[in-house]
Amino acid sequence: MATAAETLWLVEWREWFWAESFWLPQNSTWADLRRNETVFYPDSNDLWLSFPLAFALIFLRFTWERFVAYPIGRHFELRETVRGLPKPNSLLESAFRKHHRALPSHDVLVGLSKQLDWTARDIERWWRRKTIVRKPCEMQRFREATWRFLYYFLSFWIGLYMLSGKPWFWETKYCWIEHPLQHVGSDVYWYYMIELGYYWSLILSMSIDTRRKDFVQMVMHHILTIALMLVSYSTNWIRCGSLIICIHDAVDWLLEGAKLANYCKHKKLSNGLFVVFAVMWLLTRILILPFRLLRSGIFESITFIGVYPVYYVFLTLIGMLQALNVFWFYLILRMVFFYIVKGTVEKDARSETEPDSGSEDESVDSLQVNGGIPEDSGAPLLGLPDSNHCP
Repeated sequence: MATAAETLWLVEWREWFWAESFWLPQNSTWADLRRNETVFYPDSNDLWLSFPLAFALIFLRFTWERFVAYPIGRHFELRETVRGLPKPNSLLESAFRKHHRALPSHDVLVGLSKQLDWTARDIERWWRRKTIVRKPCEMQRFREATWRFLYYFLSFWIGLYMLSGKPWFWETKYCWIEHPLQHVGSDVYWYYMIELGYYWSLILSMSIDTRRKDFVQMVMHHILTIALMLVSYSTNWIRCGSLIICIHDAVDWLLEGAKLANYCKHKKLSNGLFVVFAVMWLLTRILILPFRLLRSGIFESITFIGVYPVYYVFLTLIGMLQALNVFWFYLILRMVFFYIVKGTVEKDARSETEPDSGSEDESVDSLQVNGGIPEDSGAPLLGLPDSNHCP
Protein backbone atom coordinates (compact mmCIF):
# COMPACT_ATOMS: atom_id res chain seq x y z
CA MET A 1 0.00 0.00 0.00
CA ALA A 2 2.80 2.42 0.88
CA THR A 3 4.48 1.82 -2.45
CA ALA A 4 1.22 2.38 -4.33
CA ALA A 5 0.58 5.56 -2.37
CA GLU A 6 4.09 6.85 -3.13
CA THR A 7 3.63 6.07 -6.82
CA LEU A 8 0.30 7.89 -6.85
CA TRP A 9 1.86 10.90 -5.14
CA LEU A 10 4.67 10.96 -7.72
CA VAL A 11 2.19 10.83 -10.59
CA GLU A 12 0.13 13.64 -9.07
CA TRP A 13 3.24 15.71 -8.51
CA ARG A 14 4.35 15.27 -12.15
CA GLU A 15 0.91 16.24 -13.39
CA TRP A 16 0.99 19.34 -11.20
CA PHE A 17 4.52 20.35 -12.24
CA TRP A 18 3.95 19.78 -15.96
CA ALA A 19 0.53 21.38 -15.99
CA GLU A 20 -0.36 22.29 -19.57
CA SER A 21 -1.94 25.55 -18.41
CA PHE A 22 1.48 26.69 -17.15
CA TRP A 23 3.84 25.47 -19.89
CA LEU A 24 1.77 25.71 -23.06
CA PRO A 25 -0.39 28.30 -24.82
CA GLN A 26 -4.15 28.01 -24.70
CA ASN A 27 -5.67 25.08 -26.60
CA SER A 28 -2.33 23.25 -26.66
CA THR A 29 -1.59 19.95 -24.93
CA TRP A 30 1.42 17.70 -24.42
CA ALA A 31 -0.26 15.19 -26.71
CA ASP A 32 0.11 17.72 -29.54
CA LEU A 33 3.90 17.58 -29.05
CA ARG A 34 4.30 13.86 -29.50
CA ARG A 35 6.96 12.99 -32.03
CA ASN A 36 6.51 10.94 -35.13
CA GLU A 37 8.70 9.85 -38.03
CA THR A 38 8.51 13.20 -39.78
CA VAL A 39 8.33 15.75 -36.95
CA PHE A 40 10.67 16.11 -33.96
CA TYR A 41 9.34 18.04 -30.99
CA PRO A 42 11.37 18.62 -27.80
CA ASP A 43 10.81 16.37 -24.81
CA SER A 44 12.02 17.26 -21.31
CA ASN A 45 13.57 13.80 -21.00
CA ASP A 46 16.05 14.80 -23.72
CA LEU A 47 17.67 17.16 -21.22
CA TRP A 48 19.31 14.26 -19.37
CA LEU A 49 21.69 13.94 -22.32
CA SER A 50 23.37 17.19 -21.27
CA PHE A 51 24.98 15.50 -18.24
CA PRO A 52 27.09 12.91 -20.10
CA LEU A 53 27.94 15.68 -22.57
CA ALA A 54 29.15 17.81 -19.66
CA PHE A 55 31.52 15.07 -18.46
CA ALA A 56 32.69 14.50 -22.04
CA LEU A 57 33.50 18.20 -22.38
CA ILE A 58 35.41 18.17 -19.08
CA PHE A 59 37.46 15.21 -20.35
CA LEU A 60 38.13 17.01 -23.64
CA ARG A 61 39.10 20.15 -21.75
CA PHE A 62 41.79 18.48 -19.66
CA THR A 63 43.03 16.46 -22.64
CA TRP A 64 43.33 19.64 -24.68
CA GLU A 65 45.06 21.53 -21.89
CA ARG A 66 47.59 18.76 -21.25
CA PHE A 67 48.51 17.66 -24.75
CA VAL A 68 47.90 20.76 -26.89
CA ALA A 69 47.86 23.94 -24.81
CA TYR A 70 50.75 22.96 -22.53
CA PRO A 71 53.31 22.47 -25.35
CA ILE A 72 52.20 25.78 -26.86
CA GLY A 73 52.70 27.48 -23.51
CA ARG A 74 56.16 25.94 -23.20
CA HIS A 75 57.00 27.34 -26.63
CA PHE A 76 56.15 30.85 -25.40
CA GLU A 77 58.12 30.21 -22.16
CA LEU A 78 55.22 30.92 -19.85
CA ARG A 79 55.89 30.78 -16.12
CA GLU A 80 54.95 27.38 -14.67
CA THR A 81 55.46 27.92 -10.94
CA VAL A 82 54.29 30.34 -8.28
CA ARG A 83 56.17 31.67 -5.28
CA GLY A 84 56.07 29.67 -2.06
CA LEU A 85 54.65 30.55 1.32
CA PRO A 86 56.24 33.39 3.31
CA LYS A 87 57.91 32.65 6.63
CA PRO A 88 55.34 31.78 9.35
CA ASN A 89 54.59 34.72 11.65
CA SER A 90 51.68 34.56 14.09
CA LEU A 91 51.40 38.35 14.48
CA LEU A 92 51.22 38.99 10.74
CA GLU A 93 48.90 36.02 10.23
CA SER A 94 46.50 37.53 12.75
CA ALA A 95 46.70 40.96 11.08
CA PHE A 96 46.20 39.35 7.65
CA ARG A 97 42.95 37.76 8.80
CA LYS A 98 41.80 40.89 10.61
CA HIS A 99 42.20 43.10 7.53
CA HIS A 100 40.74 40.51 5.14
CA ARG A 101 43.88 40.30 2.98
CA ALA A 102 43.92 44.07 2.28
CA LEU A 103 47.15 45.87 3.12
CA PRO A 104 46.49 47.94 6.29
CA SER A 105 47.10 51.66 6.70
CA HIS A 106 50.54 53.18 7.17
CA ASP A 107 50.01 53.65 10.92
CA VAL A 108 49.18 49.95 11.31
CA LEU A 109 52.28 49.01 9.31
CA VAL A 110 54.45 51.21 11.52
CA GLY A 111 52.99 49.57 14.63
CA LEU A 112 53.64 46.08 13.24
CA SER A 113 57.19 47.00 12.24
CA LYS A 114 57.96 48.16 15.77
CA GLN A 115 56.58 44.95 17.31
CA LEU A 116 58.50 42.73 14.89
CA ASP A 117 61.60 44.88 14.43
CA TRP A 118 60.96 44.67 10.67
CA THR A 119 60.88 47.48 8.14
CA ALA A 120 57.54 48.43 6.62
CA ARG A 121 58.95 47.21 3.30
CA ASP A 122 59.57 43.75 4.74
CA ILE A 123 56.00 43.58 6.00
CA GLU A 124 54.64 44.65 2.62
CA ARG A 125 56.75 41.97 0.92
CA TRP A 126 55.49 39.29 3.36
CA TRP A 127 51.92 40.49 2.83
CA ARG A 128 52.19 40.25 -0.91
CA ARG A 129 53.62 36.73 -0.89
CA LYS A 130 50.86 35.66 1.49
CA THR A 131 48.27 37.16 -0.84
CA ILE A 132 49.41 35.46 -4.06
CA VAL A 133 50.60 32.14 -2.69
CA ARG A 134 47.70 30.01 -3.90
CA LYS A 135 46.98 31.73 -7.19
CA PRO A 136 47.34 29.84 -10.48
CA CYS A 137 50.51 30.18 -12.48
CA GLU A 138 50.64 31.87 -15.87
CA MET A 139 50.84 28.54 -17.68
CA GLN A 140 47.67 27.27 -16.00
CA ARG A 141 45.74 30.38 -16.92
CA PHE A 142 46.98 30.17 -20.50
CA ARG A 143 45.93 26.53 -20.81
CA GLU A 144 42.41 27.23 -19.63
CA ALA A 145 42.09 30.31 -21.82
CA THR A 146 42.99 28.24 -24.90
CA TRP A 147 40.17 25.81 -24.10
CA ARG A 148 37.63 28.57 -23.64
CA PHE A 149 38.81 30.27 -26.84
CA LEU A 150 38.50 27.00 -28.76
CA TYR A 151 35.01 26.26 -27.44
CA TYR A 152 33.55 29.75 -27.88
CA PHE A 153 35.16 30.22 -31.31
CA LEU A 154 33.70 26.97 -32.65
CA SER A 155 30.37 27.42 -30.87
CA PHE A 156 29.83 30.92 -32.24
CA TRP A 157 30.89 30.40 -35.84
CA ILE A 158 29.22 27.01 -36.21
CA GLY A 159 26.09 28.36 -34.53
CA LEU A 160 26.11 31.47 -36.72
CA TYR A 161 26.49 29.39 -39.89
CA MET A 162 23.71 27.05 -38.83
CA LEU A 163 21.27 29.75 -37.71
CA SER A 164 21.89 32.02 -40.70
CA GLY A 165 19.95 29.49 -42.77
CA LYS A 166 16.91 29.63 -40.49
CA PRO A 167 14.06 32.08 -41.15
CA TRP A 168 13.87 33.17 -37.50
CA PHE A 169 17.47 34.41 -37.66
CA TRP A 170 16.38 37.18 -40.04
CA GLU A 171 12.81 37.76 -38.89
CA THR A 172 12.09 37.12 -35.22
CA LYS A 173 8.35 36.68 -35.83
CA TYR A 174 9.16 33.15 -37.01
CA CYS A 175 10.20 32.35 -33.42
CA TRP A 176 6.47 32.42 -32.58
CA ILE A 177 4.57 31.48 -35.73
CA GLU A 178 2.92 28.06 -35.24
CA HIS A 179 4.35 27.79 -31.73
CA PRO A 180 4.53 25.29 -30.00
CA LEU A 181 4.20 22.99 -33.03
CA GLN A 182 7.64 23.86 -34.37
CA HIS A 183 9.89 21.10 -35.70
CA VAL A 184 13.36 20.99 -34.12
CA GLY A 185 16.06 19.99 -36.60
CA SER A 186 18.95 17.76 -35.55
CA ASP A 187 21.42 20.64 -35.97
CA VAL A 188 19.52 22.89 -33.54
CA TYR A 189 18.95 19.96 -31.18
CA TRP A 190 22.67 19.17 -30.87
CA TYR A 191 23.55 22.86 -30.70
CA TYR A 192 21.26 23.17 -27.69
CA MET A 193 22.40 19.98 -25.96
CA ILE A 194 26.13 20.72 -26.34
CA GLU A 195 25.69 24.28 -25.11
CA LEU A 196 23.71 23.09 -22.10
CA GLY A 197 26.34 20.43 -21.42
CA TYR A 198 29.04 23.10 -21.53
CA TYR A 199 27.32 25.21 -18.89
CA TRP A 200 26.82 22.13 -16.71
CA SER A 201 30.57 21.51 -17.07
CA LEU A 202 31.25 25.05 -15.83
CA ILE A 203 29.10 24.40 -12.76
CA LEU A 204 30.81 21.05 -12.11
CA SER A 205 34.30 22.54 -12.44
CA MET A 206 33.68 25.43 -10.04
CA SER A 207 34.97 23.32 -7.14
CA ILE A 208 38.45 23.34 -8.71
CA ASP A 209 38.33 26.86 -10.10
CA THR A 210 39.75 29.91 -8.37
CA ARG A 211 37.11 32.05 -6.70
CA ARG A 212 36.95 35.35 -8.54
CA LYS A 213 35.82 38.71 -7.29
CA ASP A 214 32.51 38.32 -9.10
CA PHE A 215 32.07 34.69 -8.09
CA VAL A 216 28.48 35.30 -6.96
CA GLN A 217 27.59 37.02 -10.24
CA MET A 218 29.14 34.19 -12.26
CA VAL A 219 27.22 31.55 -10.32
CA MET A 220 24.06 33.55 -10.96
CA HIS A 221 24.95 33.79 -14.65
CA HIS A 222 25.48 30.03 -15.02
CA ILE A 223 22.30 29.20 -13.11
CA LEU A 224 20.24 31.71 -15.11
CA THR A 225 21.64 30.41 -18.40
CA ILE A 226 20.90 26.80 -17.51
CA ALA A 227 17.42 27.71 -16.26
CA LEU A 228 16.71 29.59 -19.49
CA MET A 229 17.80 26.64 -21.61
CA LEU A 230 15.80 24.14 -19.54
CA VAL A 231 12.65 26.25 -19.67
CA SER A 232 13.00 27.19 -23.34
CA TYR A 233 13.61 23.59 -24.40
CA SER A 234 10.74 22.21 -22.35
CA THR A 235 8.24 24.70 -23.77
CA ASN A 236 9.76 24.77 -27.29
CA TRP A 237 11.00 28.35 -27.18
CA ILE A 238 14.11 26.91 -28.81
CA ARG A 239 14.18 29.31 -31.73
CA CYS A 240 14.42 32.34 -29.49
CA GLY A 241 16.78 30.49 -27.14
CA SER A 242 19.18 29.56 -29.96
CA LEU A 243 19.48 33.22 -30.96
CA ILE A 244 20.25 34.21 -27.36
CA ILE A 245 22.98 31.55 -27.19
CA CYS A 246 24.59 32.78 -30.41
CA ILE A 247 24.53 36.41 -29.26
CA HIS A 248 26.30 35.55 -26.01
CA ASP A 249 28.93 33.41 -27.71
CA ALA A 250 29.71 36.22 -30.16
CA VAL A 251 31.97 38.09 -27.73
CA ASP A 252 33.50 35.42 -25.49
CA TRP A 253 36.01 34.11 -28.03
CA LEU A 254 37.31 37.66 -28.58
CA LEU A 255 37.89 38.06 -24.86
CA GLU A 256 39.79 34.78 -24.63
CA GLY A 257 41.80 35.70 -27.72
CA ALA A 258 42.81 38.99 -26.10
CA LYS A 259 44.01 37.13 -23.01
CA LEU A 260 45.99 34.63 -25.06
CA ALA A 261 47.70 37.44 -26.95
CA ASN A 262 48.55 39.05 -23.62
CA TYR A 263 50.10 35.85 -22.26
CA CYS A 264 52.18 35.53 -25.44
CA LYS A 265 53.44 39.11 -24.93
CA HIS A 266 51.65 40.57 -27.95
CA LYS A 267 50.30 43.63 -26.15
CA LYS A 268 49.11 45.55 -29.21
CA LEU A 269 47.17 42.56 -30.49
CA SER A 270 45.72 41.98 -27.01
CA ASN A 271 44.59 45.59 -26.65
CA GLY A 272 43.18 45.62 -30.17
CA LEU A 273 41.16 42.46 -29.58
CA PHE A 274 39.87 43.89 -26.34
CA VAL A 275 38.60 47.01 -28.09
CA VAL A 276 36.82 44.82 -30.67
CA PHE A 277 35.43 42.75 -27.80
CA ALA A 278 34.05 45.88 -26.09
CA VAL A 279 32.40 47.07 -29.32
CA MET A 280 30.89 43.63 -29.97
CA TRP A 281 29.59 43.47 -26.39
CA LEU A 282 27.84 46.80 -26.94
CA LEU A 283 26.32 45.67 -30.25
CA THR A 284 25.21 42.20 -29.20
CA ARG A 285 24.40 42.22 -25.49
CA ILE A 286 23.45 45.85 -24.94
CA LEU A 287 21.67 46.62 -28.23
CA ILE A 288 20.59 43.50 -30.17
CA LEU A 289 19.62 41.35 -27.18
CA PRO A 290 17.24 43.78 -25.44
CA PHE A 291 15.99 45.79 -28.43
CA ARG A 292 15.50 42.90 -30.83
CA LEU A 293 15.18 39.58 -29.01
CA LEU A 294 13.77 40.73 -25.68
CA ARG A 295 11.42 43.08 -27.51
CA SER A 296 10.30 40.21 -29.72
CA GLY A 297 9.71 38.02 -26.67
CA ILE A 298 7.65 40.70 -24.98
CA PHE A 299 5.54 41.99 -27.90
CA GLU A 300 5.71 39.72 -30.96
CA SER A 301 5.09 36.57 -28.95
CA ILE A 302 1.83 37.99 -27.61
CA THR A 303 0.60 38.59 -31.16
CA PHE A 304 1.07 34.96 -32.18
CA ILE A 305 0.74 32.86 -29.00
CA GLY A 306 -0.71 35.11 -26.33
CA VAL A 307 0.31 35.20 -22.68
CA TYR A 308 0.58 32.20 -20.37
CA PRO A 309 2.52 31.64 -17.10
CA VAL A 310 5.82 30.40 -18.53
CA TYR A 311 5.93 33.60 -20.60
CA TYR A 312 6.58 35.58 -17.42
CA VAL A 313 9.17 33.06 -16.18
CA PHE A 314 11.15 33.16 -19.41
CA LEU A 315 11.15 36.95 -19.69
CA THR A 316 12.09 37.33 -16.03
CA LEU A 317 15.10 35.06 -16.52
CA ILE A 318 16.18 36.99 -19.62
CA GLY A 319 15.77 40.27 -17.72
CA MET A 320 17.98 39.04 -14.88
CA LEU A 321 20.60 37.84 -17.36
CA GLN A 322 20.51 41.20 -19.09
CA ALA A 323 21.07 42.96 -15.76
CA LEU A 324 24.33 41.00 -15.40
CA ASN A 325 25.29 41.97 -18.95
CA VAL A 326 24.80 45.64 -18.07
CA PHE A 327 26.83 45.23 -14.87
CA TRP A 328 29.74 43.69 -16.78
CA PHE A 329 29.46 46.34 -19.49
CA TYR A 330 30.07 48.94 -16.78
CA LEU A 331 33.31 47.14 -15.90
CA ILE A 332 34.25 47.02 -19.58
CA LEU A 333 33.70 50.77 -19.94
CA ARG A 334 36.04 51.32 -17.01
CA MET A 335 38.70 49.29 -18.76
CA VAL A 336 38.15 51.17 -22.05
CA PHE A 337 38.53 54.44 -20.15
CA PHE A 338 41.89 53.33 -18.78
CA TYR A 339 42.93 52.20 -22.26
CA ILE A 340 42.13 55.65 -23.68
CA VAL A 341 43.77 57.53 -20.81
CA LYS A 342 46.80 55.28 -20.18
CA GLY A 343 47.19 53.52 -23.52
CA THR A 344 46.82 50.06 -21.99
CA VAL A 345 44.00 47.85 -20.79
CA GLU A 346 43.43 47.94 -17.05
CA LYS A 347 43.02 44.55 -15.45
CA ASP A 348 39.40 43.59 -15.20
CA ALA A 349 37.84 43.70 -11.76
CA ARG A 350 36.51 40.16 -12.23
CA SER A 351 39.96 38.56 -12.26
CA GLU A 352 41.77 36.58 -9.67
CA THR A 353 44.89 38.42 -8.49
CA GLU A 354 48.37 37.32 -9.25
CA PRO A 355 51.30 39.19 -10.82
CA ASP A 356 52.60 37.96 -14.14
CA SER A 357 55.83 39.82 -14.34
CA GLY A 358 58.08 42.27 -12.57
CA SER A 359 60.20 41.97 -9.45
CA GLU A 360 58.78 41.46 -6.03
CA ASP A 361 59.80 44.96 -5.02
CA GLU A 362 57.97 46.47 -7.97
CA SER A 363 54.94 44.38 -7.12
CA VAL A 364 54.93 45.63 -3.55
CA ASP A 365 54.58 49.19 -4.81
CA SER A 366 51.29 48.23 -6.45
CA LEU A 367 49.64 47.37 -3.13
CA GLN A 368 46.86 49.77 -2.24
CA VAL A 369 46.46 50.91 1.33
CA ASN A 370 43.07 49.73 2.58
CA GLY A 371 42.23 49.12 -1.06
CA GLY A 372 42.65 45.40 -1.57
CA ILE A 373 45.26 43.21 -3.20
CA PRO A 374 47.57 43.86 -6.16
CA GLU A 375 46.36 43.21 -9.66
CA ASP A 376 48.26 42.46 -12.84
CA SER A 377 47.54 44.06 -16.20
CA GLY A 378 45.52 42.08 -18.66
CA ALA A 379 45.07 38.96 -16.54
CA PRO A 380 42.21 36.53 -17.13
CA LEU A 381 38.65 37.63 -16.59
CA LEU A 382 37.25 34.16 -15.93
CA GLY A 383 37.91 31.85 -13.01
CA LEU A 384 40.91 29.56 -13.02
CA PRO A 385 41.89 26.44 -11.07
CA ASP A 386 43.59 27.05 -7.77
CA SER A 387 46.95 25.43 -8.34
CA ASN A 388 50.43 25.87 -6.95
CA HIS A 389 52.19 23.99 -9.68
CA CYS A 390 51.59 23.25 -13.32
CA PRO A 391 52.51 19.74 -14.49
